[in-house]
Amino acid sequence: MKATVTTISRRNLVGKIGKGATLAAVATAVPGQAKAAIAQRPVHYAMVIDTRKCTGCHACSVACKTEFEVPLGVHRSWVEYVEKGTYPNVSRSFLPRLCNQCSEPDCVSVCPTGATYKREEDGIIVVDAEKCIGCKYCMQACPYDSRFVNPNTGTVEKCDFCLHRVTKGLEPSCVNTCQGRARVFGDLNDPDSEVAKLVATEPVTVLRQEMGTQPNVFYIGADHADENDLRVPGQYVRVDTHRPALERR
Repeated sequence: MKATVTTISRRNLVGKIGKGATLAAVATAVPGQAKAAIAQRPVHYAMVIDTRKCTGCHACSVACKTEFEVPLGVHRSWVEYVEKGTYPNVSRSFLPRLCNQCSEPDCVSVCPTGATYKREEDGIIVVDAEKCIGCKYCMQACPYDSRFVNPNTGTVEKCDFCLHRVTKGLEPSCVNTCQGRARVFGDLNDPDSEVAKLVATEPVTVLRQEMGTQPNVFYIGADHADENDLRVPGQYVRVDTHRPALERR
């Protein structure tokens, strides 16, 4: 499958952060009432990855593996190398990948046991290992190849934005480790957060928008080139995904 790129329009982004912006306006007009409204505002966690700052160092991948003791051969987070061009004008860029924490996740609807679910309080998609039977339905449904079966436990795992850290007020491990500050994490419903400001002002893109899952991982300056993309005849394109899957998603 191909990784398709579509720039997110400003109008669509307003819809994503509109609730937070509305509450900010209320705070200016009626401070007392606004405090109560803000306290009830749902959190909507998201991540922005500025590929212009990514050096492909894999510090994020290593930090993730260390944080969760991820076995060799499987990944919660990884970095793709994208090479393309026509000699002598050939370029290399990097595309960090992880679970997209979709607002409309296909993986949730196919899970027969309810092991995969979306948290109402912050929108993070998690897997309950106690309920997971390793049927792999969620793996087939995921358009981003972000899930794997842990060979040691037999249950499905994926990135959960480091939920154990986030609930304590800490950043995800990959964000904390990124030396180039390519990753930014925060509440998309908070108009004052760096994430909300970047999504509202930068020409961000998402992976496979045509799937309708509404990803909450946004990219700045990403090259979504695919080896099967024939839009430029004769152009050299190579993508190293560092994944065991036979087909890139």
